[in-house]
Amino acid sequence: MSGELKAELVAQARAEGFDACRITRSDAIPEASARLAEFVAQGRHGQMGWMAERMGWRGNPAALWAEARSIIMLAECYTPEHDPLALLAESERGLVTAYAQGRDYHDVVKKRLKRLGRWLIDRAGGEIKVFVDTAPVMEKPLAAAAGLGWQGKHTNLLSRDLGNWFFLGAIFTTLDLPADAPARENCGNCRACLDICPTEAFPAPFQLDARRCISYLTIEHHGPVAPDLRAKMGNRIYGCDDCLAVCPWNKFARTAREVKYAARDGMPAPDLVELAALDDASFRARFSGSPIKRIGRDRFVRNVLYAIGNSGSVRLRPAAQALCEDPDPVVRDAARWAVARLDGAGS
Repeated sequence: MSGELKAELVAQARAEGFDACRITRSDAIPEASARLAEFVAQGRHGQMGWMAERMGWRGNPAALWAEARSIIMLAECYTPEHDPLALLAESERGLVTAYAQGRDYHDVVKKRLKRLGRWLIDRAGGEIKVFVDTAPVMEKPLAAAAGLGWQGKHTNLLSRDLGNWFFLGAIFTTLDLPADAPARENCGNCRACLDICPTEAFPAPFQLDARRCISYLTIEHHGPVAPDLRAKMGNRIYGCDDCLAVCPWNKFARTAREVKYAARDGMPAPDLVELAALDDASFRARFSGSPIKRIGRDRFVRNVLYAIGNSGSVRLRPAAQALCEDPDPVVRDAARWAVARLDGAGS
C-alpha cells in the first residue's frame, strides 16, 4: 500500500506544478549538525544570527518535529528566460537575481505545498507540516538525501534532470513512506562556479563564506559593505546568479511552468536612476508581492548606489549626488562613495 501511495503522491505533486518529488527520512542527515556548527564557529554565517540561534532544530529534523517519520522534498523550476551573465555588461542598469524577478516564491510554493499536503491527509491520514525556506530546515541536505540532486561545489543543489534553477519545499509527515536513495555527487573536476565568483566567496569546493557572497551582501547584510567588496559587486543589486548560471548541468534545465515567476515590467535589469529615486512608499509599491520588498528601501538603495559607483557612467552621478544627505547614514555613505568613484577619487 505504501508503494502505491507514493506513486500517487508523485503524480499528484506533478499535477500541482512541482517538477520533482522524492522522499527521505527525518534521520537522514546526521552529518548536517556538525557541518552547520563548524560553519557558524568559523563565522561564515556573517550577520545571519538565526542560523546560530536555531542550530539544534536546523541540524536535526527530528528535533524540530519528533513525530515526523518521512520528509517529502519537492522541486519547482524557475529557470530564467535570459542569460544573467550577459546582463553584467549593462552597467547603467541593476541586475536582480532570477528568482526575485517575479512573484515571491515563498507564497507560491507554500500554497502548492499546502494543497499537496491536504491531498495526502485526505488520501492516507496522518499529520503534516510544510516548510519553504523560512523555518529552521536544511532543505538542501534533505533534498540530496531524498535523491533530488546533490550539493555542488557552489553548495547549491544540482540535478541531472533540472540543472540548478529550482526552488525547494518540504512536507514533514507522520506517515511512514518508502524513502528514495540519496543522489551521487556529479561535479567531477569542474570548477566553473568557483572560478567565476567575483568576490572569491568559496574558500574551497563545497564550502561557502557567506560574508563574501554577493547574495548575502545585498540581501542579508545590514550596514555598509566593506569598500573592497563594493567594487566587486558590479551592477548586482539584489542577489547574484553567477555560480548558478555558469553550471554545465543547466543544459538539462526545464522551462519554468509557473507564470508568476516570469520577470515583471522593468526586470531583469531595471534602470539605476529610477531605482535611486525611490522613497519608502514608492519602493513598497514597486516591489509589492516581491521578495525584494523584505530588505527595505534603505538597504536596496544602498545596493543601487554601489552599482552606480561601479557603472563608470557620469550620467548617473546626479542620482548619487541627490542622496548624499539622505536621512539614512548607510545610504549617505553609499552615495558619497558612488560620487567619489565616478569622480575618479574612490577605490
